[in-house]
Amino acid sequence: MAQTVDQMFSNPGDELAVTQAWESFLNGQTRSAGALRTLVDVSWQRCAEANVDPNRRAGPTPVSEQDLYLLRERRRDLLEASAPVMACARDYLAETGALMALADAQSAILSTEGDSPALSLAEHIQLVPGTRWSEHLCGTNAIGTALAVGQPVQIHSAEHFCAGIKRWTCSATVVRHPADGEIIGVVDVSGLSSTFNRQSLALVVTTASRIENRLVMAEMERRYRLLDVAMAPWSAAGRDAVVLFDRRGCPIKASEHAQIAIADAGGALDLASVRSVPAFSAASMRRGVGHAQLPAWIRAEWIEPLVVKGEHLGTLLVMRSSQGRARWAAPPAAERQPLALAPATPPELASFSHVLTEDPAMLELIQRAQQLARSKVPVLLQGETGAGKEEFAKGIHGARKGSYVALNCGGLSRELLASELFGYADGAFTGARKGGMVGKIEAAHGGTLFLDEIGEMPLDMQPQLLRVLEQGELYRLGDNAPRRVDFRLVAATHRDLRQEVAAGRFRMDLYYRVAVTSLRIPALRERPGDIALLARHFLERFRREQGQVPEPLAAPVLAGLLAYSWPGNVRELRNVIEGAVLTCPEGLSREDQLQLDPGLFADLQAPAPGGVLGDEDGSVASMAEGEERLIARAVAASGGNLTLAARRLNIAKSTLYAKMRRYGLSRDGIAGAVTGAVRGAVAGRLSVLGE
Repeated sequence: MAQTVDQMFSNPGDELAVTQAWESFLNGQTRSAGALRTLVDVSWQRCAEANVDPNRRAGPTPVSEQDLYLLRERRRDLLEASAPVMACARDYLAETGALMALADAQSAILSTEGDSPALSLAEHIQLVPGTRWSEHLCGTNAIGTALAVGQPVQIHSAEHFCAGIKRWTCSATVVRHPADGEIIGVVDVSGLSSTFNRQSLALVVTTASRIENRLVMAEMERRYRLLDVAMAPWSAAGRDAVVLFDRRGCPIKASEHAQIAIADAGGALDLASVRSVPAFSAASMRRGVGHAQLPAWIRAEWIEPLVVKGEHLGTLLVMRSSQGRARWAAPPAAERQPLALAPATPPELASFSHVLTEDPAMLELIQRAQQLARSKVPVLLQGETGAGKEEFAKGIHGARKGSYVALNCGGLSRELLASELFGYADGAFTGARKGGMVGKIEAAHGGTLFLDEIGEMPLDMQPQLLRVLEQGELYRLGDNAPRRVDFRLVAATHRDLRQEVAAGRFRMDLYYRVAVTSLRIPALRERPGDIALLARHFLERFRREQGQVPEPLAAPVLAGLLAYSWPGNVRELRNVIEGAVLTCPEGLSREDQLQLDPGLFADLQAPAPGGVLGDEDGSVASMAEGEERLIARAVAASGGNLTLAARRLNIAKSTLYAKMRRYGLSRDGIAGAVTGAVRGAVAGRLSVLGE
């Protein structure tokens, strides 16, 4: 029942009229019209129907310490989400004569914080942890009445039903779970009647909102973990219809034909509208009664709990047909369309048709990426430069509504990266564009944001990105107003981010946010069968673009391509074929026309002078350290020519500058180290000759 503003707040000026109404109510007499708020009147009637003793002096006896411990364990999620909020209440309510209480959905108080004298006085009426304050036990009170009506409630002095707590004033509101809106707790602020303040109701509403926001973040984190854990059994289910339920029994993901499968099995579960199925909740599974509560159409063998380190994250419902091939099942592999997909293929599958491959591992990777494309979980793409990470990012975006926006974090200065990523307000800095600028995150609203080389992002900027991912809002540079954003993040890196976390160069919390699930794109040398396929494709494409007649790939040319190690992967292969087509319009027939240089990176792999550029055994402690040495060797081998060094490393010159700044490398320092090493070697040789 919705309340008007006047009905929501108590009015201490009505104290005498409320007291007279209470006496009339107990004597069964007619009460004066308007003397009592409807909310309180209806609550008193519920108390009378429940035979609540109006002379009760306090709440019931609290549970034992052991039972309180077990109660708190069962409500751990609520307690963890509220802990920092309740800690703030400890300071905020000091010397106010008020306390804040957190109770569960059964009105049992879990914790209290606030003014010390108020906490002591609360013990006299059992307003303490372990006590239940429902209406049918304690009469009209803010905790019990808020639970009864599911809305913010303020109960002052004589409005309480029981005589023993009429000296108190209290305000409360319910806390709802973000997944399905279920009431899971109550926040209450109480004190003696003299502490009455209308703003107490605003305080509890704000506090409940903060707790719900923290529950949202925790639930997102748990859901990401669930999706990651479910990926393997989901893929293994193959043609079976699958539904994934979270630990509360809410369906969060379903395969394409799951709804048909449910109907075929005789079920009436509408996945589009149902909020939760209690039989699939972690509590039911933990008690071992989940299967007993299952609807008759569900078979016990279809249930697959997902438990990690003792924590029940969710449940998979895998519907298998006992009558051969079910009509919802996907066709067998032999009947599936080839990678060049037909127009009738769903857009999310066709989005990977531009990825040319015949390699079994690569095809399996594409299938997994297709599964991920249907969800919104962040994906981390790992692989060497040029392996095709952005092609997978575009495939994962697929036919999704909204824009596909890409940004490379490696080739920009910190200031430029910040403005490109978050945008800026009008007048944010000297030279800022009039009217401000929309950042890449805002531009990706409703679509996909691809952050390439995320491992290059400056450490002090990473918390800002983390906040956007957790809160769903950002602040433009120089702006005080938050902007809501909703996008799908796909990140890519050639680094081992776990090593970067260990080295203190990448935040652990951001790593777990962007690496909810990851895909490793294999290097071209790991799938040699694709070299000929890709070479023929590029040859046909570039000859067509140049107006040349198509030609087959000559055997000597193919032999040269297969013998090369391709350190630059698919990107290098494309560039080599394009260059050969431009320089040999008459056609490719010899290996030397490809301009391959197998020794191009040989000097980068050779041992460097000891001390500065590497240890004698060439060992490295991490991927980042290996990259640092590789850059140093490239600059040394190029005689300090950074343009040549960038070409040798197959990266942009701006990226090389950014990486050198990251590792504290300088052209003069590297050249000096090499010169010193050479001079030392010469001096050592001369001393030997002198002997």
